[in-house]
Amino acid sequence: MVNLKANPYWLSDEDIQWVEETIDGMSDEEKVGQLFFQLTASHDEAYLKELMEKYHLGGCRYNPAPGKVIQEQNRKLQKYAKVPVFIACNTEAGGDGACADGTKIGAGVKIGATGNEEYAFALGKMSNEEAASIGCNMAFAPVCDIAYNWENTEIITRAFGNDPERVANMSAAYLKGAHTIPGFACAAKHFPGNGQDFRDAHLSNNVNYFTVEEWDKTYGMVYRTLIDNGLDAIMAGHIMLPEYARTINPDLKDDDMMPATLSPEIMKGLLRDRLGFNGMVVTDASHMVGMTDRMKRSEMLPRTINAGCDMFLFFNDPEEDFHTMLNAYRDGTISEERMTEALTRILGLKAHLGLHKKAKEDLVPQPEAAEQTLGKQEYKDMQKAISNDCITLVKYKDQDVLPLTPERYKRIMIVHIKAAESGMSFLMKAMGMGGKKNPAELLKEKLCAKGFDAFIYESPLDVMKKQIEAGQKPDINIYFAGKNAIADFVKDMDLVITLCDVSSGRPSFGMSKGGGEIPWYVFELPVIVIGCGQPTMLADIPQARTYINTYDAENTTFDALIEKLTTGPEAFTAKDPIDSFCGLFDARI
Repeated sequence: MVNLKANPYWLSDEDIQWVEETIDGMSDEEKVGQLFFQLTASHDEAYLKELMEKYHLGGCRYNPAPGKVIQEQNRKLQKYAKVPVFIACNTEAGGDGACADGTKIGAGVKIGATGNEEYAFALGKMSNEEAASIGCNMAFAPVCDIAYNWENTEIITRAFGNDPERVANMSAAYLKGAHTIPGFACAAKHFPGNGQDFRDAHLSNNVNYFTVEEWDKTYGMVYRTLIDNGLDAIMAGHIMLPEYARTINPDLKDDDMMPATLSPEIMKGLLRDRLGFNGMVVTDASHMVGMTDRMKRSEMLPRTINAGCDMFLFFNDPEEDFHTMLNAYRDGTISEERMTEALTRILGLKAHLGLHKKAKEDLVPQPEAAEQTLGKQEYKDMQKAISNDCITLVKYKDQDVLPLTPERYKRIMIVHIKAAESGMSFLMKAMGMGGKKNPAELLKEKLCAKGFDAFIYESPLDVMKKQIEAGQKPDINIYFAGKNAIADFVKDMDLVITLCDVSSGRPSFGMSKGGGEIPWYVFELPVIVIGCGQPTMLADIPQARTYINTYDAENTTFDALIEKLTTGPEAFTAKDPIDSFCGLFDARI
């Protein structure tokens, strides 16, 4: 069923013996526990001890915290694990996906804009060196989705772009970089491929509509490239692939169409049989609606394993989910053969990483490893280089607006555009995780340091909010009085920068009527629109005459941005990694 001497395991007879003997010596509870990845909820030792000794977990993920804290947590997890545990991190954009003081190197779209595969290799190597230094042994990365649909906010900044060859080559480079680290694995995501549907699988169904031929040439080519390069594991997404599923099973009815995580047609027929993937498969998070809306949870858990997934990502309620899976194994819903197959892949990968040969105290490096690794200068230098090379001048209709100099544009108004506040952004603020400097303030500081007189626009809505916060009755006339004489509006500025700070969703322009939020005035004075989050702002501001994507608002990124703005259009060398015009003809005019 599983060839442990082949790609990606390459095990010796001695290693295979360990896998087989370990499985033979397991209780039912220990076998079932290996099927679960759990998100830790505390760093308390008693809690972690219970996770490992009561639920016998095969893998763990965790919430952000400083590296020192995570390293100690990981040490406790391995201490109480009978079988060494996978400890995974989301290092898809840098070591900050492993711990709070890791280095953010650059998201996929940012690296895709540079066209430089060496940067993707460096991302895989450097981010996971930081992760390994605190005891992680697996990355839920690379993101090898293809950004075909500009409305797909789930992966638009995380994928390397919309060109399958670029995605394949950069994903493979990331994998090679990660594989320079001994005992470290990658789980590429999200099979069979996100990026077509505009919907987010966290919130709804997600469908990949490609025909068999189209999929084989694009997503299929990406996964074949990774498999050929020794991909250790795959994260299966809650994504339907109806054309392929019907080809494999012509009797499949629409009502029976399932996301990949619940589809034997996709997990077995496509991934195992047609692509020949021999490695381990873990589901994407099990709370996502793209999975939970298909059936009862009690049916869903064993079905993921029977469909061909080897590990299940996250309990809902530990006691309930664990016993649901245990009962399914004991009553034969999950067969002995299928259980052994899944366990062979799980333990086979652990043996491939050499976890079984290490003493418990050696599974997590000593504290000095993190101290010497986290935040290395070479990682920061890499971030700076990528930031310099990624900034993309997408649209340039007013061809004399650049370069910016204080002599030409002394007074610059910065209009800070954000998305409507989501539950996640509110939660991050409540947890004190939104402490970074406001991007508009950062840009203002850097412009003023260059001799410009920059200021941030205050919308009528912002004024009214301040009045309410001060216990005053808001002056509604401020809002309706937005339509002033054009001459009065433009007299206090020489240029406007509309800074779109939108990490998810669409930009929110408040309630402005003729004010400054929406750049209706692109023919009244020079306007530069800058996307420092999602690179798709031209869909909502198609009238922009000059549009630039920086992809993030990091300090090094804004340093590079200012340098390019004050040098001229020739300083922008990056190529658009997606269609930033969003397929809209009016965004180009």
